[in-house]
Amino acid sequence: MHDIKFIRNYPEEFEKLMRRRGLDIKSSFILEIDTSIRGYQTEIQTIQQKRNTASKEIGKLLSIGSDVSSLKLNLESYKSDLSQLDDKIKKLSKDLNDILKELPNYLDEDVPDGETEFQNEFVKDWGNKPEFSFKPRDHVEIGEILNELDFKTGVKISGSRFVLLRGQLALLERALSSFMLDTHLSEFDFEEVSPPYIVREDALFGTGQLPKFSEDLFNTTDNRWLIPTAEVPLTNIVSNEIVDKKILPLRFVANTPCFRSEAGAAGADTRGMIRQHQFSKVEMVFITNPLESNKELDRLVICAETILQKLKLPYRVMKLCSGDVGFSAKKTYDLEVWLPGQNKGKGAYREISSCSNCGDFQARRMNAKFKDMETKKIDFLHTLNGSGLAVGRTMIAILENYQQIDGSVLIPDVLVPYMEGTQKIHIANSNK
Repeated sequence: MHDIKFIRNYPEEFEKLMRRRGLDIKSSFILEIDTSIRGYQTEIQTIQQKRNTASKEIGKLLSIGSDVSSLKLNLESYKSDLSQLDDKIKKLSKDLNDILKELPNYLDEDVPDGETEFQNEFVKDWGNKPEFSFKPRDHVEIGEILNELDFKTGVKISGSRFVLLRGQLALLERALSSFMLDTHLSEFDFEEVSPPYIVREDALFGTGQLPKFSEDLFNTTDNRWLIPTAEVPLTNIVSNEIVDKKILPLRFVANTPCFRSEAGAAGADTRGMIRQHQFSKVEMVFITNPLESNKELDRLVICAETILQKLKLPYRVMKLCSGDVGFSAKKTYDLEVWLPGQNKGKGAYREISSCSNCGDFQARRMNAKFKDMETKKIDFLHTLNGSGLAVGRTMIAILENYQQIDGSVLIPDVLVPYMEGTQKIHIANSNK
């Protein structure tokens, strides 16, 4: 949500910021509503003063036995006028909020201009892409050889874009989640959280998924919603709260299932496990002092990079352009892992983590603030989120980067203790 005071004081700057988001917004229309609201508020104050004066006068006249009937009529009139003005303010405030809640966050100045992902800015890459003596398979082919990536049964049970993991691949998914959580907890001072997977509507409004992106979500018959990411419950821990500045930053991490309808998804990214309705993800959320949020974004990226580096998975970091930054974010870095089996064995980079600084955008929607106990100053928090990592896509990366010519898959060294000592996933029994 945007600060109306900023729009009021810097209307041209506001329009410029929205144009970077591809929106032609006229601040005059917003300010016209704001001016009407403030005008009615001034009228209310004037009438309240008249009402208070009349009440005092009635008291004096009653004490000397004078007639106060005309003054009482005035009080009734004031009451009616106040009620009508209050209704007008409520309606206009709703109109104003309906406009503001649909507008995306402002972008940082250093976010590159661009319309699509092809204008994203390369930051760096890491690791060596594996070389194969054979044409590398994608994870779907590998899963079929191993007989443990079961799309057929997933579809039978739940429909398209669901998968059943079996045997060693089910263990690999669990191993990855545990490894990621252990790394974040031991090296980066996180607090682990096990949040609800179903949330109320206002939680999704606070983080920016509602009302704009309702089609991408699953909701229940009692109008609650399945989480699209643990960002939603983790960030809402501080909703409608005023936290002590001294306890900042708060750093939360959680492993949860994520549920997405993927209403607009199409094309090559829907093959196999790339884009599922349900998937597991380790999510990181930072709650910070505004002065520290840019530094915390760098830390967030490092947390995600560390997982990929320990798994020895090659990747690159991209700074998203203006047309590719998400609704709630003001700046985002994507980590894209190398998948050699994609693009018919030619390989391709695929997003495995997005790390975003949302500034005070979500905090304003959630009414999440902090207080400096020394100065007594209260201000909105800054929120950040990032994947650390998407577990399913990390599994895909391991299957494709560590594949062997016979269809077996080596296990990265750091995962062997989590895999009951297994160093290689072999071809499963054909009767499984």
